[in-house]
Amino acid sequence: MNTDHPIICLNNISFSYPGADAPVLDQLDFDFYAGERTGLVAPNGSGKTTLFQIVMGLLKPDSGHIKIFGKTVSEEKDFVAVRPRIGLLFQDADDQLFSPTVLEDVAFGPLNLGKSKQEAVAISRRMLSSLGLEGFEDRITLKLSGGEKRLVALAAVLAMQPEVLLLDEPSAGLDEKTKEHLVGILKNLDISYIIVSHEFDFLAGLAESIYTLQNGKIVLDTELHLHEHVHAHTYGRQPHKHD
Repeated sequence: MNTDHPIICLNNISFSYPGADAPVLDQLDFDFYAGERTGLVAPNGSGKTTLFQIVMGLLKPDSGHIKIFGKTVSEEKDFVAVRPRIGLLFQDADDQLFSPTVLEDVAFGPLNLGKSKQEAVAISRRMLSSLGLEGFEDRITLKLSGGEKRLVALAAVLAMQPEVLLLDEPSAGLDEKTKEHLVGILKNLDISYIIVSHEFDFLAGLAESIYTLQNGKIVLDTELHLHEHVHAHTYGRQPHKHD
């Protein structure tokens, strides 16, 4: 699905970290539309996480313009208005989970959005159930496995009922069973999303189009490479491996 106006529009975005020899993002342009499911694959350090942080207003670009949901955003007050509509899943689940129990963590977002305690708990229980996490409500967050933490963090993001998901390396550190479970969850979501990952095969099963970051810019490559085990790669030249 495509509309006349992108819901995320990045124009001429540049960003450098202090002391860096080159900008991590260099006059980058990118439009993301409602209904799209987009992958972004590139090596660590290429700027994928930086890009998400700029979209969320956690980093300020050195130059360029950002529009989200059709409105220019540049100051903190602008981003405060759009953040409830965009769910960001952090690369490290420990950066996202901070409450003692799972239910408290998942309910925090709805409560912060003005839901009553009863409403927040009901939303949280439904979300945990939909992700196959029934019975996790009273589990101690710090004692969960890495895969369990990742799924609980996703439940916390989804409980806020965002219109867009930004998923930063959601499959990192997951075993194959949990990764397959996560793929099934994401495939069944009725929501637009951008996934950044260094795992091409994970993205290939979820994204309708796959981009990469090269020299600080987003690039789409339509070249297809077929392997002996027969599947197509949109960004065929991106290094990847098969177990």
